[in-house]
Amino acid sequence: MEWVRLSVSAVLLFSGLLIFVAAAVGVNKFKRALNRMHAAALGDTLGILFMTLGLVVWKGISFASLKLLLVVLFFWLASPVAGHMISRLEVMTDEDLGEIEVEHREDI
Repeated sequence: MEWVRLSVSAVLLFSGLLIFVAAAVGVNKFKRALNRMHAAALGDTLGILFMTLGLVVWKGISFASLKLLLVVLFFWLASPVAGHMISRLEVMTDEDLGEIEVEHREDI
């Protein structure tokens, strides 16, 4: 039974890690600021869910698991609000929103 719990935990942790890596690639690949924010926000919320579930499965049901789930709940409530406020600021301050592009330097 312990091997099953360890295997499920490893799969969840690895899935969370892959989602974080995909979000990091998306943030670096997209050119527009709002697209970058979208990739970061989705990757963070889903990645932290899988990572936390992996830790809860690994640790078992305990008071520490409850604390981890409360952290996820707080993150899920705070992250969309912060992302919305930043994107709203971007839209309000930039007149040429459709033309936002980030230059990529190849020599770095």
